[in-house]
Amino acid sequence: MKRMHIHVGVEHLEQSINFYSALFGAQPSKTKSDYAKWMLDDPCVNFAISTRTEKKGVNHLGIQVDQDHELEELRTRLQDADLAVFDEGETVCCYARSDKSWVEDPAGIPWEAYQTMEEAQFFGTAEETAEETPKETAGNAPTCAPANTNPVGRCC
Repeated sequence: MKRMHIHVGVEHLEQSINFYSALFGAQPSKTKSDYAKWMLDDPCVNFAISTRTEKKGVNHLGIQVDQDHELEELRTRLQDADLAVFDEGETVCCYARSDKSWVEDPAGIPWEAYQTMEEAQFFGTAEETAEETPKETAGNAPTCAPANTNPVGRCC
């Protein structure tokens, strides 16, 4: 199964959790001090918010898959379209270990194609503890895409 992924940067997490919980008619499936995620079936979306993004609003979009062959199919389609694809491979991001590829659309919006393998204790690297507060990370937002690639400053 493929699931649309949307990640939105927010300033006030609790206020945003209340808003999106009312909008979706569901509570988040995962909440951290700086992050929340809804895994919805109707609509079929992985919707995430965090205070760790440099800009507020849509941070990036993506397609999450369940199976290895679905990820390879997505990667092949992007490469066949002659798009500049960055295969990040396995990484820890947004409290999960995933296999990712990134591409940027013509409007400059970053898209990730990815498969999540398991949950993780940390937002990104082991140095970033789950207990970090938004104030501690403000202005120094970690990225899930490597810094030497486009898109830059994106995560989960």
